[in-house]
Amino acid sequence: MASPQVRYSARVLIYPAIDLMNGQAVRLEQGRAESAKVYSDAPWELVAGFEAAGAARVHVVDLDAAFSGGSKHNRGTIERIVKSTTLEVEVGGGIRSAQACEDIFALGVKYAVLGTAAIRSPELVQDLCRRFPGRIVVAVDARGGKVAVAGWTESTDADALDVGKRVADAGAAAVLYTDISRDGMRTGPNLEATARLAAHIRPCPVIASGGVSQLDDLKGVTTTGA
Repeated sequence: MASPQVRYSARVLIYPAIDLMNGQAVRLEQGRAESAKVYSDAPWELVAGFEAAGAARVHVVDLDAAFSGGSKHNRGTIERIVKSTTLEVEVGGGIRSAQACEDIFALGVKYAVLGTAAIRSPELVQDLCRRFPGRIVVAVDARGGKVAVAGWTESTDADALDVGKRVADAGAAAVLYTDISRDGMRTGPNLEATARLAAHIRPCPVIASGGVSQLDDLKGVTTTGA
């Protein structure tokens, strides 16, 4: 927790996140599918609540697509979410080809989030950043500073800072950083790692994710440069 002497930024953008599995809104602990807890059978109703509360954008993760590589997905639910709100919608999970990215945008989604592709197909990320400027966000999901892929089921030796710098240089609209050990645990985000990444890839924006559970967590994030 940041000290009371820290002067916080007055501008904080809040992007509530909805994780989809079998058309339902769920929460996982540290990305484990078996830990799924269902929160809603009508995710679009949650989005209406976020919009009423003043959210800037809604972040949607298609867990089925992430775990299956795209062979299974929740695009019907995503399309219903998009049509139910005036908020910008950002979608990630299983977007590992140009066609998958185009299919997501065809639903009315504003931002596509690529994760696994940044490791396995860096040239694809570069191409999509050129084709869709300002609309490609890259997820850097890390355990112990190393990036995990395929719905966090596979670890790699790729350093989170190196991957962040590479995709920032490629023209990513932002880097979405998640410390997997914090995700779904309500223990607060990894502020130190977030700050290191933000400093390393500036001026590319960093979106902090994972572990936020109280207002002091958000105040802490404002000290990181994210």
